[in-house]
Amino acid sequence: MNNVEAAVSQPEGGMDRTSRASRSHLLEESILPVLNSQRTIGTLGFVWIWIGLAVIIATFQLGAAGVESLPLWQVVGIILFANVCLALLMTLTADIGTEHGLSFAVYLRAPFGTAGTHLPAIFRGIVAAIWFGIQTYLGALAINGIVEYLTGFSNWAFWYAAFALVQVWNTACGIKAVEKLADIAAPAIIAISIWMYYTLDVMAQTKGLNIWNWVGGKEATVVTLFLANMAFWSTLAIDIPNITRFLKVDENTRSFVKRNRRVFLAQLVALPLTQTWVAVIGAAAFIAAGNWDPITVIQSSATGVSLIVLLVMVVLAQWSTNNAANLIPAALTFVNAGAPWIGYRTAVVLAGIIGTLSMPWLILDNLFSFLFSYGSFLSAIGGIMVADYFVIRRRRLNVPDLYEARGQFRFVGGVNPAGVLAWLIGGGAAFYSGSWAFVVGLVLGFALYLLLMWVWVLPRYKQAEITSGYSDRYLATTMGYNWCYTPERGFQRLPTSKLGQDFDRREDL
Repeated sequence: MNNVEAAVSQPEGGMDRTSRASRSHLLEESILPVLNSQRTIGTLGFVWIWIGLAVIIATFQLGAAGVESLPLWQVVGIILFANVCLALLMTLTADIGTEHGLSFAVYLRAPFGTAGTHLPAIFRGIVAAIWFGIQTYLGALAINGIVEYLTGFSNWAFWYAAFALVQVWNTACGIKAVEKLADIAAPAIIAISIWMYYTLDVMAQTKGLNIWNWVGGKEATVVTLFLANMAFWSTLAIDIPNITRFLKVDENTRSFVKRNRRVFLAQLVALPLTQTWVAVIGAAAFIAAGNWDPITVIQSSATGVSLIVLLVMVVLAQWSTNNAANLIPAALTFVNAGAPWIGYRTAVVLAGIIGTLSMPWLILDNLFSFLFSYGSFLSAIGGIMVADYFVIRRRRLNVPDLYEARGQFRFVGGVNPAGVLAWLIGGGAAFYSGSWAFVVGLVLGFALYLLLMWVWVLPRYKQAEITSGYSDRYLATTMGYNWCYTPERGFQRLPTSKLGQDFDRREDL
């Protein structure tokens, strides 16, 4: 018997689960907790991922919208501050991945129930799939532009299909393939974006315009621009555990900052700086040519190598964003809903199909209405997650029961009424709150969930993390432990030192 087998045979704290767990519809390899030995993304790798994520077409429009009413230097300050604030919120939800190795959809079984999780999780998954379609369409247009310039052949639908297949294949290869793409794409995106800025600045100067002092004629408040940027990343603010569960982490430390230091660097530095920089380019394009899309502006005036280089950046940006921000989140929510019959690779393909059937080329005409509609409900999910994880459970989590149909997260027929009601009420109120939607959804979701849990749910449905007096045996990384599962032994909480190579599973994800 090897070390791992010996450790598994000695359950800790009574949290063992028998082989009946292996037959549970709540189990599938790709949504099991990630072991510390499987966390391969380092600090620089996470930074590259975030740089690739931040360069998307809607970011350009945020900068252009700002300079229509404020000078660019003020817009820069507002966008930078908004993204720092959002990154702080995102760091809280990221701890679910770094501490317990859990994906977004699996964690939602705690505040929503083992069946109730499918309501918000699939909602997020469909939104991610639609974004995959939008990004793929934009990338296909860029590929078509390159090929048409070089050969005269033009068929964006053909390139959409080809580009979609390549991205699905790349994402299906797992998190390591996603990270490798980001390592290539991010430096290229940075270099090309610098070239774009100087090209646009020269265009503005030839017209006698200073992009840093120019102001449009529209009126808008600082608060409106700030809240719009806060709402922009509401999607990743809630499902960032899908990525951070693969992030290298310092074990055996109670320091939140030290344990999540790689998260802080990427999200508090890479995200705000990149998002702000891309918004500056969008503003420069609007000032120089009256169009917020610098790709369209430069395509209309660039030729030769300049045109090809620009369009290559577009392709890399869409690709790197789709992998981490759209295909992985969508796939994991579909796995969560269809386990054990739907595996990770099947779910990635399903996400690609849904994204295409959404006809993204039509959604682009109403992009910001689309952003507003789903962002309202996603912000409420963020408030619920923070309330549940940090206030209700104090970062402790009975992870084995997340995969147990008859465990503590069954609540009322698999649904936690506190989570569902807080989400529907908070999201609904946010939907009708105009520019304040993100704040209203976040605050209402947080407050309503706490109230309903304390007054209604917790007195009736006991939670082991709480009744134990918030025992440290419901922590993982902080104490140097892993949540481990084998079909023969069920779930165990094992120290990293007892994990062997034979226990490592799902090397591809």
